[in-house]
Amino acid sequence: MTLAFDLFWSFRSPYSYLATPRLIEISQRYDVDVRLRPVYPLAVRVDGFFKRQNPKWPMYTVRDCFRTAQMLGMGFGPPRPDPIVMNMATGEVPADQPYIRRLTHLGQAAVDAGRGLAFIGEVAPLIWSGEVDGWNTGDHLARATERAGLDLAVLERTAQYEADRIEAVIQESHKALDDSGHWGVPTMVFQGEPFFGQDRIETLLWRMGQHGLTERSA
Repeated sequence: MTLAFDLFWSFRSPYSYLATPRLIEISQRYDVDVRLRPVYPLAVRVDGFFKRQNPKWPMYTVRDCFRTAQMLGMGFGPPRPDPIVMNMATGEVPADQPYIRRLTHLGQAAVDAGRGLAFIGEVAPLIWSGEVDGWNTGDHLARATERAGLDLAVLERTAQYEADRIEAVIQESHKALDDSGHWGVPTMVFQGEPFFGQDRIETLLWRMGQHGLTERSA
């Protein structure tokens, strides 16, 4: 029996990036349907989110992401540019968010085309590996999309002409994440139980094993 879990994931989340290779590996190795649900980051979903955080939290997160990437053998560096537009000094996040809206809509369009995991697997490193300056310029996104088995021009047209439908799906995913009992990303939800963070993937596998998770046949 094929199992399934929802994956709530954001292009602005470094932990989402760090979790992606393992999640793709799981989707390939096990008889499980990973239902990707792209969402906006907390900075966009929750008004004034960063204004209410301990100022030590961002610096700890950066340190933790660098060491986690080293442990996983992944590249890591600050995104250039940041997928969200914000004043880092004040925590002010303007309503107009061209980068993250475009990315999230493209991600949902890729999900609808049946290549969501492949798409985030190629695009997330553009943003978070520390190797690309200007991931939003030139042909970086086009080449990554091609590697994922998709055409960026087609995705862009879908995102443009179906913007209202795609936005509604994203908002439904926000509600589903909230209803699951968590708010952060990446969050995996299996049979109503949330597993938050890239360090809970093995716990998720253990739980699915209790429900008959099997490896795919060769």
